[in-house]
Amino acid sequence: MNRTSVDAYLRDGCGRCDKYRTPECKVHRWTAVLEALRALLRELGLTEEMKWGSPCYTANGKNVVTLGSLHECCALGFFDGAALDDEARLLVRPGPNTRLARRLELRSVEELEARRAEITRLVRQAAELRRTGTKVTFEGAPEALPAELERRLTEDAALRRAFDALTPGRRRSHAIYVAGAKASEARARRVERCAEKIAAGKGWHDR
Repeated sequence: MNRTSVDAYLRDGCGRCDKYRTPECKVHRWTAVLEALRALLRELGLTEEMKWGSPCYTANGKNVVTLGSLHECCALGFFDGAALDDEARLLVRPGPNTRLARRLELRSVEELEARRAEITRLVRQAAELRRTGTKVTFEGAPEALPAELERRLTEDAALRRAFDALTPGRRRSHAIYVAGAKASEARARRVERCAEKIAAGKGWHDR
């Protein structure tokens, strides 16, 4: 994975597959749009870093947006996208289990220029949330945990404390993983796999 610099990302790619440092890398499909987005984000005063093999832009040391390259488009990823006032309905949910993150998909510099004012407004909103430390919450009751996970947490007080100490996103990652198995026995096996990571303060996808 390429963690060196944004210049290296644009030049060589993200490093996640064997297309790294080849003309076939998907980053090279969107170089012009990515460079234009990079310039805009820097103009808005965000700090540029590399995280998870992608350009990441922060405010007060907190993540605001990322740049990403997909096969069908490049994307501006908003960590708190669901909390933004998206009047133009530009933001999409990256996946069916995503709660807070949203992304804005682009395929040309012309498309970026046509949406520049709205993109700027969204980025400024997102940066302000981070700068002020505003906590983003969801209305309604928390989602129910799979019965097998709830039972394991009820039986193990230490594991329950560790689970409750996780961030909402990490708790949800375990719940989604366990619920993904169709049979109860399979869900129970997944709970045991999760237990070690929960005790270590990690989400299911954390290394």
